[in-house]
Amino acid sequence: FKEEKVEMKVFSWEHREIDTLMTPWDSIRYHKNFLRTGFMAMDPLTGHVKAYAGGPDFKFFKYDMVSTGKRQIGSTIKPYLYTLAMEEGMTPCDQMIHQPITLMTETGEEWTPRNPGHTSGEMVTIKWGLQRSSNWVTAYLMEQFSPYAFARMLHSFGLKTPAPPVVSLALGPNEASVYEMVGAYSSFINRGIRVEPLLVSRIEDSYGNEVATFVPRMKEIFSESTSYKMLDMLKGVIDGGTGSRLRRVYNLKGEMGGKTGTTNNNSDGWFMSFTPNLVAGCWVGGEERSIHFDQMAYGQGASMALPIHGIFYQKIYADEELNYRDDGKFEIPADFNPCAGSERYSPDFYQGNDQMIENEGIDDLFN
Repeated sequence: FKEEKVEMKVFSWEHREIDTLMTPWDSIRYHKNFLRTGFMAMDPLTGHVKAYAGGPDFKFFKYDMVSTGKRQIGSTIKPYLYTLAMEEGMTPCDQMIHQPITLMTETGEEWTPRNPGHTSGEMVTIKWGLQRSSNWVTAYLMEQFSPYAFARMLHSFGLKTPAPPVVSLALGPNEASVYEMVGAYSSFINRGIRVEPLLVSRIEDSYGNEVATFVPRMKEIFSESTSYKMLDMLKGVIDGGTGSRLRRVYNLKGEMGGKTGTTNNNSDGWFMSFTPNLVAGCWVGGEERSIHFDQMAYGQGASMALPIHGIFYQKIYADEELNYRDDGKFEIPADFNPCAGSERYSPDFYQGNDQMIENEGIDDLFN
């Protein structure tokens, strides 16, 4: 039976579904070769979910990749480590020599993260490290703090999958859902307060009587000062880092922050973004990790997941009925200096580290 071709409908991007003759085994193989995606956007202040797509087509792909599915998050984990660093007194302007960092693992072995595509030996800022998604800067930060402290920070951000307190955790091998990640990134806009996504705000009976109301759950994770430092750095990712394609290709002008993420073998592509009134997350990948692009140029988060954000923002800004504008500003005090307290701060050097790059390059590899 399994080798006999039968009439069936299968998914098609062009027609949504097509009639064909195929064996059941071939139909499984056919559908597994499609990339899946999960996308969610919400109001960062109220938690109200504004957009939710759990997959490309519910009829053929019923597994929800927003709330149910969890995948390795790659470099989208890095802002959480940077948050820990800012909470402990570091600033975006602190400097380090950009070079390989070797850490000692929990088993006593040496671990040196790879960082293809970057030159070594130059002096860079911490902000530059997040803009370029540098594994060496990330390893440098991980060296300063306990993996246990970082694991606790991830839990505070609302990531529910237990995170092992190991040094390689800094590069994102642990899993999370798009739903969790969007809630976590809301804290960067809300002065350090994480807002849980809210899918239902009110229930009424058939007569219009209120049965129940729901309000978002909130939790303070980090200080207001740290939130401003993180805003400064995450804006830099869009203005001059691995997320700059939103500016160059999609011509988005308003203030934005975000972070790219890519896992080993391009199995998972992530992009997180936020504006003053929206926070969004997107994952793209195969149902099986073996389904992926062979080339980083196609498989990195900046190529797979970022374009979905770009098209999304273009559409909502073009629809006047939605009342979203691209001229909003993040609420940062005019006199706030993200570099205050940095011992080796140089305004010229800091600005020089904030130039737009033309090629996102390799986002991250952990091994």
